[in-house]
Amino acid sequence: MKKQSIINLVKYYVEKNDDAFRSEVAEIAKDFELSGDSALSEYLMDLISTTNFYVPQMSYKNFQYLRKMNVRNQMLLLPDTIKEDILGIVRSIQNGAGINKFLFYGFPGTGKTESAYQVARLLGRDVLSVDFEDLVDSRLGETAKNVSRLFDEISRVQQNRVIVVFDEIDSLVLDRINGNDLREMGRVTSTFLRNMDELNGNAVIIATTNLFEKFDKAILRRFDAIISFNRYSKDELIEIADAILLNELKKSTSTKQNKRLFHKILNEQEQLPYPGDLKQLIRTAVAFSDTESELDYLRKIYLELNKTLDPPSIERLQKAGYTTREIEILTKMPKSSVSRKLRS
Repeated sequence: MKKQSIINLVKYYVEKNDDAFRSEVAEIAKDFELSGDSALSEYLMDLISTTNFYVPQMSYKNFQYLRKMNVRNQMLLLPDTIKEDILGIVRSIQNGAGINKFLFYGFPGTGKTESAYQVARLLGRDVLSVDFEDLVDSRLGETAKNVSRLFDEISRVQQNRVIVVFDEIDSLVLDRINGNDLREMGRVTSTFLRNMDELNGNAVIIATTNLFEKFDKAILRRFDAIISFNRYSKDELIEIADAILLNELKKSTSTKQNKRLFHKILNEQEQLPYPGDLKQLIRTAVAFSDTESELDYLRKIYLELNKTLDPPSIERLQKAGYTTREIEILTKMPKSSVSRKLRS
């Protein structure tokens, strides 16, 4: 930590300048994140997020197509390869490298939107998200005009204090609303491309999409960097699932951890869900588990991953390598009955 940061902290504390104090802590947390100590960074951000930590306050009331998003400080679960790309984006923006238009692509639940928000958090900027519902118009030519108005709004913000997020940009530049009216689609896309070319170099745009393979090369060329979020190995997904489960179990008083059985269930799957779906699955399983059975959430996770409402057969579980105790947990059958069936 820099000496000046310590001096600033003491100074702002003595002056009772809460906003400046929180802002300085956020800067220190950002430095730790960039140096690889994400755990300490998250801890510092958690400390100051008990009340809303300082972010630059600006008024966006007069904007029609941009809306400010609330950026929460939460655990961002990414493989190291993607995390390095995210931190590289932060560094390039900080250093004014002239790289300011990014496209995040990947399957749903891979963390694209949340990563865009975390770039803003690390930079201490507001997130302005594009409201496509207001932007897209069924009247001929109106959507293209609205795209021009949108970029006019982007040009009017204080650009070193915001990140503009085009979430699911495919809803704008792909033919989603006009049926077979290719001329209208072309008009909207051309307007978008022209405005991207004319964009001020200080404006930072992050777009996300699940439909990367359908994008025209002319669109892709407008982005300075394209980041794939489809880079999760099975081991990385299991590691992420461990972190999600541990976080959920902390909230429950009627559950306990059984990492060995949890890993058996996960390893049995050919393809694990991506983090967004994993988080929802685990959260629901823990929340809905039988409070009288501290490991019942594992049974629910097993049933959900195997897409069945019926208890698995004892024979199948034994063949898959589960112990008698583990079969008891996954079937809710008494251990004595499990042992008797296995012997018969």
